[in-house]
Amino acid sequence: MTRLLYPDLPKHALWVLIGASGAGKSTLASTWPATQVLSLDALRGTVSDDPGSQQATADAVDVLHLILARRMARKCTTIVDATNVERSARAPLVAAAQQHGMPAIAVIVATPASVCVERQSPRPTNRRVPDTTVLAQHKAMVHSHPRLAGEGFNHVVFADSLYRLEPHLQRLSQARNAELGLDGREGLGNLLMARRFFGPEILPLWRWKPGSTVAGGDRVAEIRLGQQYLTLALRENTDGEGDVGFDVMVPCPVDPECRGYAWAPAYSISCLHRALTGELDNNEDIVCTLHGRFPHNTDPEADDHAQAVDLEGRADLEAQAMEAARG
Repeated sequence: MTRLLYPDLPKHALWVLIGASGAGKSTLASTWPATQVLSLDALRGTVSDDPGSQQATADAVDVLHLILARRMARKCTTIVDATNVERSARAPLVAAAQQHGMPAIAVIVATPASVCVERQSPRPTNRRVPDTTVLAQHKAMVHSHPRLAGEGFNHVVFADSLYRLEPHLQRLSQARNAELGLDGREGLGNLLMARRFFGPEILPLWRWKPGSTVAGGDRVAEIRLGQQYLTLALRENTDGEGDVGFDVMVPCPVDPECRGYAWAPAYSISCLHRALTGELDNNEDIVCTLHGRFPHNTDPEADDHAQAVDLEGRADLEAQAMEAARG
């Protein structure tokens, strides 16, 4: 649909997003494949582990220019997600495109200044830009518009005129169909449940264990990295009403040499971390195939003492009742 409004926009180009902090540049950039986007925030994180570190900006810019040059040499469509409101920031970008014969497109993200300022509030402290800076950026963006063509941009467009929703939804649809195996390939298929609970990052470590009997007939999987691993069971009727979930295997709290299998519910990736570090070993919801469900207090002497106290109390009550009856 973009080509209906701008029929001369090239298929492969450098797209430079221009706008104040909070204008929505990153949201717009996300409609392109992630491999095509050079985000200054992301590169700050790459060089410093902190996307909001302003002290890392110079290094991040150096990395951005290096990657951009390599991508322009390969004629790869590239989107630069940064404020880019000053000509000094845009000039090396345009120069890189021109050096390799790639067209450059300026995209003005003209969100009202008041909205840009308002969007700073919910951001983390290290990502929040002062109001005065946001207003200055917005003013610089407005003043830059008439000069962009003279800077060497082949096209100057406004973000709200770019119909990015359709290609974005198409790409997401294709990715989803591939995951479901609806595109003729194997896809993720039965890994969708694991991804829903634990996230996509865990999938490369995930292996189903066909034929395993440790979970009483339920499907068993293993997460392994090197010598460390966790065993999980897919429970398809956790509440008696058809709900599904996962259990993770943990040591039996009653008997270290138990020959059964003890399981604790695993609701998220945090549960898996706790299981691996031993923090779930005394979870109140652990169920052992030999010892069943049990409370935290598994001290036999303490249980015997509690039982004796209980019996003594009952005897006292019975004696009092008999005395009352005689009276």
